[in-house]
Amino acid sequence: MQRYRFTDGTAVVTGAASGIGAALAAGLAERGSHLVLLDRDAEGLARVAEDIGRTCPVRIATYVADLADAEQTRRIGATLATGHPDTTLLINNAGVAIGGTFDQVTAEQFDTVLAVNLHAVITLTRALLPVLTTHPGAHLVTLSSVFGIVGPPGQTAYCTSKFAVRGFTESLRGELTPAGVGVTCVHPGGVRTGIARNAMVGEGVPPSAAARLAEFDKLLTLDPADAATAILRAVERRKPRVLVGRDALVLETLARLLPVTHRRLLGAATRHAARRG
Repeated sequence: MQRYRFTDGTAVVTGAASGIGAALAAGLAERGSHLVLLDRDAEGLARVAEDIGRTCPVRIATYVADLADAEQTRRIGATLATGHPDTTLLINNAGVAIGGTFDQVTAEQFDTVLAVNLHAVITLTRALLPVLTTHPGAHLVTLSSVFGIVGPPGQTAYCTSKFAVRGFTESLRGELTPAGVGVTCVHPGGVRTGIARNAMVGEGVPPSAAARLAEFDKLLTLDPADAATAILRAVERRKPRVLVGRDALVLETLARLLPVTHRRLLGAATRHAARRG
């Protein structure tokens, strides 16, 4: 498959109001892609579109939707497919996190994480796949996580969603390659976004532990612009998978070389980080 051509393509990016999504939107515009941006944060989304519009002469459309709402997600998927038949790139970037062990997270909280991180990915991919397949050379991106490779304690809901995204993407890749559509699964490590700061906390998490969970935001150090550059480089080169950040590389190596004992190391490291916070 030839390299992906950004120039004059149209990219749909979810979770585009901040963090990696905003950086991806800026990077795509710099490469000449027209943009369709989606987020639940209307003000942030408008700000990103305005900033990009001042410097890049590309078309920008924005849509406000809450991907935790299954019906909203279905409707926005249909709207995007109808309104943007020129779409050549879909980046399923939106995500939410939650802290707490399985028994500390309510069923409703667990389902919210699955709704945004997994079900919205599936719904929007299903809606836009017929559009992508009409453009040979199109591309699909899903954001899993380093926690789609390793599963630390206290992240059961998040890991469930991100491991599922990884499996969905890897299987779909084999199905779409014959149609000329590339597929990339992204596993970011500690990128400096608001995902930890804005994370939900399990209703059963004690207040003292909830305060420590908030401190994990300090462990996210990689600039979102650097993450976006790595992701877009992988898209251009049709890489099936990209690990973003040194921590993601280290954890993936540990999981591969130490498939059993890495779990003990990861658990110890998680507890140590929480105590330091």
